[in-house]
Amino acid sequence: MRSVFAIFPARDAFTTPLGAGQRPAGWAARRPAGLPACRPERRPGEDGDAAGGRASGIVVLVPRETRFLLIRHAQSTWNAEGRWQGQANPPLSEEGRRQAARLSRELADERVDCVIASDLGRAAETAAILAGVWGLTPELDSRLRELDVGSWTGLTRDQISRADSEALARFESGEPDARPGGGESRRELRRRVRAAAAQISREHAGRQIALVAHLGTVSGLRPGTVLLHAGWCHARASELARPSADEP
Repeated sequence: MRSVFAIFPARDAFTTPLGAGQRPAGWAARRPAGLPACRPERRPGEDGDAAGGRASGIVVLVPRETRFLLIRHAQSTWNAEGRWQGQANPPLSEEGRRQAARLSRELADERVDCVIASDLGRAAETAAILAGVWGLTPELDSRLRELDVGSWTGLTRDQISRADSEALARFESGEPDARPGGGESRRELRRRVRAAAAQISREHAGRQIALVAHLGTVSGLRPGTVLLHAGWCHARASELARPSADEP
């Protein structure tokens, strides 16, 4: 018996020959509607192509879309104090470490191929705790950092409101070009983190990636998504490429 493998789309070519039953990395088998399942094994007495065996089924190999686990870091010491962190680097609080440990147990059965995290300590430490249950080592990427909040870094909301209430109101209204504390705008953040996610998706095509970052990072990648500390959600690469409402 002979199996015919069709690889789609046609523009994707593979120069390395594949052995019987092998699939290119990141590709999944799918049986077209109306066709019988392919039986890769030979029955006794069958001699395949040499005997003029006919194709009894087709396995179509289609690219599996890159998937993400978007994860917000666990609570930091400044989170506990109500201070705006931006790109400052406070560590996880004791409660944050407990949150990360609970999350690692919750996600232990997820199939994760790599862990990529912001290089800020609260995200990197959360990622290290999670990566342990998958037997992986996190990669750190500075492009996944939180929004830079400039001179508001380390202040509480009350302190910011007393010092610059109009700027705070513009920022909290969601204005995409508002610069908190003279720092980075949401539009700039979105460009930064989406470029990072697009490159990560290409480099790890067809895999599931645990991406451990910040509330602003996650919102920039998937507008409207609000995660609590050590919160998470699934997302496909195509979702992260969609323009938000304020983009042309």
